[in-house]
Amino acid sequence: MAGDLNIRDSNWDPCYPFHSIYSDFLLEITDSCGLCLSSHNQQVPTRYSNNINNNNSVINLFFLRHNSSELNNHIVHPELRFPSDHAPLTVNISINEEFIQEECSTIIKNSKEEENFIVDLIIEVLGKLDTTMILDKDVLEKIVQEYTRLLESIWYKHSRVVKITR
Repeated sequence: MAGDLNIRDSNWDPCYPFHSIYSDFLLEITDSCGLCLSSHNQQVPTRYSNNINNNNSVINLFFLRHNSSELNNHIVHPELRFPSDHAPLTVNISINEEFIQEECSTIIKNSKEEENFIVDLIIEVLGKLDTTMILDKDVLEKIVQEYTRLLESIWYKHSRVVKITR
């Protein structure tokens, strides 16, 4: 996420002596989206004032995914700002090839397979699970693992593999 956020703050502008509550809101929102502020090592403004009585400022910001290799590697280009008063920011983001699953296991809704799956689930899994002796976390973990194993077994018994298409 990047843009002219119009929030001056000492968190990202070392020449600005004040802190804004709006920057706290912004950082909370971006953090909840898995993003964090990308700090560039160039201490240059991103907005240049047309008025000589006003200071230049840092109000154009980059927020990138936590722990990404691109974090803190963006570039500010003050030499490219004309005719705008804002310096462009760039970052190189690598795009990796993504694995796309071509098949999946499914049970058709309202089918005989679904009906049999539900019957087996009730009889073979839920009917046989003993949850009366859950005394600690280890026992609970074993019960959950057994439930998962039985559920997968019944799923594959009644499901079929289909090709995923557009």
